[in-house]
Amino acid sequence: MLDSLILNKKSIESIYKTICEYHGKYLRKFGVKLPKLYNLHGKFTKDALVLVYLAYDYPNTRKVSKGELTKFVRSYYPNTNDVQQARHLGAQAGWWIVAGGRDNIVYRIERGSYQLYTLEQPYPGFKKGHRITGTENWGKIKEKYNYRCATCGSQEGRPHFHWPATKTILQKAHMDPHKPLIAGNRWVYDEKGRVIKIANPTAIKNCDKKIRKSIYRILCREFHSKRIDLR
Repeated sequence: MLDSLILNKKSIESIYKTICEYHGKYLRKFGVKLPKLYNLHGKFTKDALVLVYLAYDYPNTRKVSKGELTKFVRSYYPNTNDVQQARHLGAQAGWWIVAGGRDNIVYRIERGSYQLYTLEQPYPGFKKGHRITGTENWGKIKEKYNYRCATCGSQEGRPHFHWPATKTILQKAHMDPHKPLIAGNRWVYDEKGRVIKIANPTAIKNCDKKIRKSIYRILCREFHSKRIDLR
């Protein structure tokens, strides 16, 4: 566990300076939002404190629990109940912070923990302040996503995260949250890569019996069909 007492004012300012250098060189062009180090009252901002804590000893980052982050932030903001900044800095601000139990693409960490993956690439799927609704200019869209799949984060031309023996080829449907990833795929994803619909009904066959029964009951109620006893 990282001792927060190590990070005194001088250490925080030094780490933040390093973050700024990486941000200017790699991340600013993607619209990644750099938190201010100080607020109007001259205190460290909570976002900056969390980002600095996660970037400690970069690139040799480590897994950090929410409890550790909360304890550290409380040393500056004693009334802090629960630190949420790590999650917001990732999906909303664009920093590639792995959240345990959510986006375990590059690190396998448990729920309630975080780890900074890199300061040289934005969070997979992060967009410059607005949602992309069309796919007419395919080259521009791929550039906004740093040539990565908006769903899984795999980079074009590199081994796929889930199928390492396969080279990643980006499909336009990856960028459209209302279409399956490829023709014939089973699921429809939202802009964060979460399944929101079924694209191919045969996907139900791969569910266990309990789930299939539940789906059957739901459909019977919706279409007012006479149910068959499934006991």
